[in-house]
Amino acid sequence: MKKGAAMTKRDVGGASGRPAATQMAFPLRRVTAMTSDRFINGPSNVAARAWLARSQWPDGRLWLWGPSGTGKTHLLTAWAHEHDATVLDARLFSRSSAGGRIRVQGNLAIDNADSPGDEATMLHLLNDALSQGDRVLMAGRLPPSRSHFMLPDLASRLRATATTATGEPEDDLRATLLLSLLADRQLVVSQSVTEWLWRHLPRTGNALVSAVERLDEAALVRKQPITRALALEMLPDLLTPEE
Repeated sequence: MKKGAAMTKRDVGGASGRPAATQMAFPLRRVTAMTSDRFINGPSNVAARAWLARSQWPDGRLWLWGPSGTGKTHLLTAWAHEHDATVLDARLFSRSSAGGRIRVQGNLAIDNADSPGDEATMLHLLNDALSQGDRVLMAGRLPPSRSHFMLPDLASRLRATATTATGEPEDDLRATLLLSLLADRQLVVSQSVTEWLWRHLPRTGNALVSAVERLDEAALVRKQPITRALALEMLPDLLTPEE
C-alpha cells in the first residue's frame, strides 16, 4: 500500500458478514504532518519510541500514555502510517457501533483509548484483533491502571497490556517544538518574540500547543502579526509575570 494512502482497510458490518444498513464514519487523523521523520526526538519520548520500534508486543497490544501535548497522537499516527493500520478515535464509539459490530481487518490504532464512548465496541475490536493476529496500539492520557472502565473483561484485558509513556519535554525539545508548531501553521514570528514566549510559557507541551493555537486564531482574525503585546493579551493565564 502506498505510504500516503488513507488507512481504511476495514470491513464494517454485522455478524453475518453482510454490510450493515447504517455504517458509522470514523474520521481518520491527518497523516501528512504526523510522520515519523517529522517527530521531534528527545529523552522524554525515547522509551516510547523504543517500544514502538519492536516487531512484537505481548498479546499484540501496546498502551501509550502521557500528558497532553507530548506527542502521543503523532507517534500513534506515524506508527499506523508505517504499519498500514486503521486509526479510530475511541470517543466516537457508540452503542450503535457495538450493535453493528465494527470490524477492522489488519492492524489498529486507537486514540483517546482511556475515554471510549462505548466500551463494548472497544472490547469487540480487541477480541477481533487478538483472534486475527493483528497488532493494536492505544493512546491515552492515563495508563489503564488509572483509567476507569465499567466492563470487567475490558478492564482486565487493558490492565494486562504492556504500557509505555511520554514525558513533558525537556528544554531543548520545548524550543524545537515551539518552532515546529509555528512552522506547521506557517506563522512567521520574530526570533525575539519566539524566545520570549519560550521563556515565559509553562514547561509543558500542552501549554505550547494551546498558546500557538490561540495566537494563530487571534492573528488571523485581526490580520496582524504575532507580537509580544498580542501574546500578553491572549495568553494571560499561561504567561509567567515579567521579572
